[in-house]
Amino acid sequence: MPANYKFFNRELSWIEFNARVLNEACRKEVPLLERLAFLGITSTNFEEFFQVRVASIKRQKEEDPHFIDSSGFTPSQLLKQISKRCHEIVKLQYETLCNDILPKLTAKGIAYIPPEKLSAEQKSFTQNYFLHDISPVLTPQRADGIVFPSIRGGSLYAAFILVPMPGIHLKQTPLSAAIDSDYTLALVQIPSNLPRIIQLPEASSPMQKQFATLDDIIALYGRELFPGYNAKETLLFKVDRDADLAVDEDATSNYIQAMEKVLEKRQNSFAVRMVCNSTSAKIRSIIQEKLNLPDDDVYQVDGLFDPETLMQIAPLAEGLPTAKELTYPEWKHFFPQDLPEEDTFWNTFRQHDVLLNVPYQSYDPVVKFIRDAAKDPGVLAIKITLYRTGNDSPIISALEAAAQSGKAVTAFVELKARFDEQRNITWASQLEKAGVTVIYGVVNLKVHAKICLVIRRESDGIRRYIHLSTGNYNPKTACHYQDFSIFTSNYEIANDATLFFNVISGYSAIQPMHHLFMAPVTLKSRLIEMIDREIRQSTHDSPGLIVAKMNSLCHTQIIEKLYQASQAGVKIMLNVRGICTLIPGVEGMSKNISVVSIVDRNLEHSRAFYFQNGGNEELYLSSADWMDRNLDRRIELMFPVRDQEVFKQLKDMLFLYFRDNTHSLTLQSDGSWKEKSPSAREAAIRVQEEFHTRYKRLAEQVKSPKTEFIIRRKD
Repeated sequence: MPANYKFFNRELSWIEFNARVLNEACRKEVPLLERLAFLGITSTNFEEFFQVRVASIKRQKEEDPHFIDSSGFTPSQLLKQISKRCHEIVKLQYETLCNDILPKLTAKGIAYIPPEKLSAEQKSFTQNYFLHDISPVLTPQRADGIVFPSIRGGSLYAAFILVPMPGIHLKQTPLSAAIDSDYTLALVQIPSNLPRIIQLPEASSPMQKQFATLDDIIALYGRELFPGYNAKETLLFKVDRDADLAVDEDATSNYIQAMEKVLEKRQNSFAVRMVCNSTSAKIRSIIQEKLNLPDDDVYQVDGLFDPETLMQIAPLAEGLPTAKELTYPEWKHFFPQDLPEEDTFWNTFRQHDVLLNVPYQSYDPVVKFIRDAAKDPGVLAIKITLYRTGNDSPIISALEAAAQSGKAVTAFVELKARFDEQRNITWASQLEKAGVTVIYGVVNLKVHAKICLVIRRESDGIRRYIHLSTGNYNPKTACHYQDFSIFTSNYEIANDATLFFNVISGYSAIQPMHHLFMAPVTLKSRLIEMIDREIRQSTHDSPGLIVAKMNSLCHTQIIEKLYQASQAGVKIMLNVRGICTLIPGVEGMSKNISVVSIVDRNLEHSRAFYFQNGGNEELYLSSADWMDRNLDRRIELMFPVRDQEVFKQLKDMLFLYFRDNTHSLTLQSDGSWKEKSPSAREAAIRVQEEFHTRYKRLAEQVKSPKTEFIIRRKD
C-alpha cells in the first residue's frame, strides 16, 4: 500500500480473503476431502475475480491509465500487485494439492494415477474408454495461421502439436513465430457434461480406489483423433475472459433479448488470464500470442490440473474403511423448536417473531411458509424478491402452484445476478407461464433485498406475514451458508413491506418507510445517522459501541465515519469475512477499531449491525454489505430486530463471533492477517461448532420425554 493512504486496496484485500480460504485447505486437521473442497473454492473464486474485477481494471488501464484509486494505485501498478500475489497463492494451492493432499488421499485409499504411471491393464482400459465413450463426443479443431478456433471462456481444452507420420507429406500452414511450418496445432474442447473422474480397474488392494481424469485421458490418447499424425506435444489449458459486461438498460426495449446477447459476448470477450500445465512451452507460447496475454497473466501449474472439479472423487470413498475420516462429521439441520412441524405457522407468527439461523437450523420452515401460503384458501397474495434460487427449487414450484390456484403472486426476479442470468431467465419464463406476475428488477439497479410478503384473510380482517432474510431464497446454499432470517406479522413492519413492494413494482413514488431502510434511498443515511449518534453519546467513562458482521466493507464514506467514531472513543468491533479496505489499529485514526474474519466449514454470509445507543440498544439485519454497490447501486433492505427474545438471541450470537479462537484471524494495520489461537488458560472456541451444539441441545430437550410426578392421595 502506498504511504499516507487511509484505505487498503479493494482487490488486494479480496485476494487475501481467498488466501484465507486456501489456508483452510492447508490446515492438517481438516479432513482431506474438505481440504480438497477448499482448494476448489479457491479456484472458483479466482475465476470470477479475474473475469470481473481484473477485467474491469484492464479496461480502466486502457481508458484512463493515470487514474489513482483511493488506495494510491494506478491500474498498471495494481495489475502488477495482483499478478504477484495471485501467482504466490496459486503456487501454494498446487503444492498443497500435489505434495500434501493427494499423497495423503492415497494413504487413505483413494489414489490419483497420472498417465505415466498407468499399469498395462489400466492403459488398455483407458484407451478403450477413450475410443468408445469419449472420442465420439469430441470435436478436434485445427488451429493454423489462417483460421484460429474460438476459445470459450471457462472451458477446459487440450491442445496438440501434430507432426505427420513418416512417409506422409502434408502441406503445413505456419502457426506463428513460436513454431515452424513442420507442425500443425489442434485444439479439443473437453466436454463439461462427461464425468471428469474416471475410476480405474480394481487396484492391487480392495481397500484402495484409483482414478484418472478425463483431461489426462484425452491428452494421452488425443492422437487417435488425427489419423496420419503423431502428437508431439500436448497442453491442458483454460482461459478466463471478460465477464464484466452489462446491458445498457436505458437503450433497450427488450431486456431479456439484450441480456442473452451479453451472455453470448462473454464467451469470446477479451482474454484476462490463462491457466495451463507445464507440458509444452511451445503450445503455451502460441496460445498466449493468439490471446494477446502477457506473461503476468499466464499461470503455469504442475501436476493434476484444475482442482475445481476434483470433489467428484467423493463417491470413491464409499465402502472404504477410511471414509468417515475424509469428511467433516455430519451436522444435522434442526427444525426450530418453537415452530410446529405439521401445522401451519400463522398462529405462532401472530404471537411472536421467530428467528432462523441456517444452516444450523433447517431451511424447511421457509419452504413450508411459502408452500402453506400457496395451499391456504385464506391467502390472497404472495410477493417475493428472487435473486439466486438454484435449480429445481421447491420455492419456485410453490409459487407456480399458488398462481395456478388463483392467488395473486408477484415475483421480482433479478436477471442481473451475475453468472445466474441464464438460469433466472429460464425459470422467470416458467413462472410467467404458470400465471405469476414477473417483474424483471429495476432499471439500472439490482434488486438484492430478500423479502417475502404473504397477505391472508382471517376472521378479524386482513393480516400480513413477512419473512426477511440476509440470504437468498435458495434451499441448497442454505445448507452451507450461514444466514439469519426473521418471520414476523408486526403491523408496522408489514406496512413498510407493502410500501417497499409498491415502490419496486413501479406503481408508487418512493414513500417514507419508518422501520425498514432501503438502499439506495435511506439505508446508508440511517447507518451514518446511527454512527453519528454513537459519537455524540460516547464519553470517556461510557464509550459508545458498534458491533457489525458483514461479508465486505469498502464504502469510503462509511469507513471515514467509522474512523471519526474511533477518534471519539467509540469501540468498534467488526467481523468481515471478505474484503475490508478499512485500516484498523492506527493511532489517531482507527485505534479503537478491530477487525476479525472467520473462515470455516460453513460460509459466513449474514449481515448484522449492533449499536449501543446509550443503553437503548438497536440491532439490525440486512441483505447489504457496506460496499458502494450495495448502498448506492442496489435495492437492499435493513430491518430491525423488534422482538425482545429474538433480540437477546441475536445479540448473544453476534458477540460470540468475536470469541472464536480456532478459525478466526485478526486484521493487522499492515494488511496481514494473524491467526487466533487459545492461550494455555483459555478454552478453544469454534463459533460454528458452538452454534451446532446449541441447536442440537435444544432439539434433544424437545424430544426428551417429560418427567411426570405421580402424586399419591388419600381416598
